[in-house]
Amino acid sequence: MKRVLILLLLLSGLVALPGRVSAAEYIIDTSKAHAFIQFKISHLGYSWLLGRFNRFEGSFSFDKTEPEASKVNISIDVKSVDTNHAERDKHLRSKDFFDVKRYPSAKFTSTGFKVTGERSAVMTGNFTLHGVTKEIMIDVKQVGEGKDPWGGYRSGFEGSTTLTLKDFNITKNLGPASATVDLYFSFEGIRQ
Repeated sequence: MKRVLILLLLLSGLVALPGRVSAAEYIIDTSKAHAFIQFKISHLGYSWLLGRFNRFEGSFSFDKTEPEASKVNISIDVKSVDTNHAERDKHLRSKDFFDVKRYPSAKFTSTGFKVTGERSAVMTGNFTLHGVTKEIMIDVKQVGEGKDPWGGYRSGFEGSTTLTLKDFNITKNLGPASATVDLYFSFEGIRQ
């Protein structure tokens, strides 16, 4: 009987061992302002107009031993666009640009993650803006990860991509220098 119990305990231990370590789940730390979504677009080819989205939320999963399995989901409140100029922000919310009454949010859902270096990758995914969903690629870099002073664990990434506005049916003609917008993000996630 003793041998049977020992055998059962050993077998149950083997069943409990996972075949691989699962990816850690993270919530993007927007409540403490450790995450940013910013953009840059040329103004007539003479200067840069910088802006950001103040409200968004999301999560990601990441396992450094199997980074290809990484996933990201982000939802952006487009009404929160902020270029530090109230009249311009009102115009950006109008039908000429984001048309926030019809399209109040933008979303990104990753579909792939290809490692390109020790801490770099290209993430592909579906980006929905202005009612249009397109596959985009984002150059991603892991900034760092580790324990925080409050007993938690954090991981941070940054990334960038360039979007062509007409691909998302934003057709207001601002001249050829303003046909594209550079999007930059910096996310610090708290492991759950």
